Amino acid sequence: MSDTSTHDEPRVLARAAHGLGRLTLNRPRAINALDLSMVQALTAALERWEHDSDVQTVLLDGAGERGLCAGGDVRGLYEQIVGGDAESAADFFRAEYSLNARIGQYPKPFVALADGITMGGGIGLAGHAGIRIVTERSKLAMPETRIGFTPDVGGTWLLSRAPGRLGEYLALTGATMDAADAIHAGLADTLVPSEHLDDLRDALETRADPGSPAELVLLFDQTPERSKLEDARAWIDDAFAAGTVAEIVERLRARPEAEASATADLLGELSPTGLAVTLEAVRRARELPTLRDVLAQEYGLVMWFATTQPDLTEGIRAQLVDKDRTPRWSPATIAELAPDAAASAFAYRPVVALWGDPPA
Repeated sequence: MSDTSTHDEPRVLARAAHGLGRLTLNRPRAINALDLSMVQALTAALERWEHDSDVQTVLLDGAGERGLCAGGDVRGLYEQIVGGDAESAADFFRAEYSLNARIGQYPKPFVALADGITMGGGIGLAGHAGIRIVTERSKLAMPETRIGFTPDVGGTWLLSRAPGRLGEYLALTGATMDAADAIHAGLADTLVPSEHLDDLRDALETRADPGSPAELVLLFDQTPERSKLEDARAWIDDAFAAGTVAEIVERLRARPEAEASATADLLGELSPTGLAVTLEAVRRARELPTLRDVLAQEYGLVMWFATTQPDLTEGIRAQLVDKDRTPRWSPATIAELAPDAAASAFAYRPVVALWGDPPA
């Protein structure tokens, strides 16, 4: 895949001036979806700037009006898996997860503008930043279960630390969050109206008083409206505390809220295996001490799906290739799930470990 965008422009714009390193995802026609070349370009810039005394703050944003990043190149992943090239898929995931970890422990202030669509791999970039900004246009989600997959890029680290059982709910359903929801769930910090983003960028570069990036952001922040997730916590916390996917659906069916019934219907359409693995992944992530530990767990799971379990390729086929929206899951229903359905996924060990070599 080429590493250029429209008119042969780089897919990542990296420039530094006045103490600010700016990274712009530059693939607007694809809502800045990530490929390996983009991950490598982002990593190279962060490596350069980490020890550059002329760069004091890093700012990440996306070109175009539609969003920061729609996620990874799922169609490309499908072609690699069905073509028998799981090694290339593994190379991408290792590079991407190493970048996620680097952002999570970056030693300089890292400001991410999650304006518009920020999903999947976009959460992996913005969700681990030190200062995470959303706007009234933001739409955040980890929608991997919609294609028979499981949240990755450190998504289960973030979701496992959401209030109550919101992590299980958001991970299993792939529900989309607005700015207020994202802040309530802990995937974002501050709401800045989109009309003020250019002023914020300018302030970060011109070093207006007050001086720190966090203080500068507060000059433009706006109090979000009450989160819809907060209002739904009663039925979400009750249902998604259940031990298994089948029991979650049973509790949802017993609730009086229309949203609970609709959620049960949605879960019934998704990959039973993907749901079982995802539920266990969030709960195990809650007990893991670091982002790197969670990324290692996620890497094993995604490679299990890529090499062993057919629901990932079937989900991508149904949603993005044939677009018939009628995936044939294996097993087909939640009722057919074995009690230890997720066990083999967590027992799987990739040929090359995520942290097999010391990080660069």
